Amino acid sequence: MVLAVHVLLLRPLPGAFQPARERPRPLITRTVPAEPAPRAVAVAAAAPAIVTAPARPRPAAPGLEPALRRADAQLSVRRLSTPPAVTAAEASYATPQAKPSPPRPTPVESLAFAVAAPVLLHYKVTVQTRGLTLNGQGRLHWRHDGNEYDARLELSGGLLASRTQQSTGRITAEGLAPLRFSDKARSEEAAHFQREEGKVSFSSNRPDALLASGAQDRLSVMLQLGAMIAGKPKNFGPGATISIQTASARDAEVWQFTVEGDEALQLPGGALNALKLIRNPRKEFDQKIELWLAPGMDYVPVRLRLTQPNGDWVDQQWSSTDKG
Repeated sequence: MVLAVHVLLLRPLPGAFQPARERPRPLITRTVPAEPAPRAVAVAAAAPAIVTAPARPRPAAPGLEPALRRADAQLSVRRLSTPPAVTAAEASYATPQAKPSPPRPTPVESLAFAVAAPVLLHYKVTVQTRGLTLNGQGRLHWRHDGNEYDARLELSGGLLASRTQQSTGRITAEGLAPLRFSDKARSEEAAHFQREEGKVSFSSNRPDALLASGAQDRLSVMLQLGAMIAGKPKNFGPGATISIQTASARDAEVWQFTVEGDEALQLPGGALNALKLIRNPRKEFDQKIELWLAPGMDYVPVRLRLTQPNGDWVDQQWSSTDKG
């Protein structure tokens, strides 16, 4: 009996303290077919990978099924086709380092130039500003030796604030080629034509500008226009337009002049005929520029009128001439 009691105590109760055993899971097997050897596919080195999402099946009308099949065939051909080769020129514009194209002024390669002889021109200057009329004098000293030039315009007198602009550079087959332009009122600012680097830089720390062929500054442009027209006057009849990249001491942009025709002027220095050109404003804050060039004086500027957007103006009229 004692032995039977020990056997009962040591024997685990069915289901009470025995941990549940996991039921054996059925073993599922499947046959994996051997992966076929990859086929050689010719791919262009620069061809981008095209990933497309699988198309969702949609019921199609019986009449559209052939068209859809043709579209699928065309799409599959486009996926596998090699993209066209990129030319070197296209690649240069596609790179992030590519520079924007410079402005396109009037080509000067086919033009003739006749640079005016050295001269000292005197002007009567009238200024209308804020309802007041101010009078002063100006003089344009134009000097050159056939290779290098120096132009200097000075305005002063009475209540007129003094201002000096100067342009220095070379005389080339394209006419004047400025190297430096300065504009001084209270302080001086300058533009530098860095032709080897193809840019115009400014002393005021403003962004550089791309340098276009035949580029001028705000002083040399008047003399360049005269030299250009003097070279072939018959090419610049009424309605002709001339576009020249023109730099101030702060920026550079293309100025477009239109030839209006001959005009008889009565100036402080006397009566004469002159060819009038005009540059109309093209954007906000642009000046209107009217320029008169005298054929009988080597097409030098005999009158210049600048009109501001607010209506103020400056009128500079020839009064006398000294030899340069």
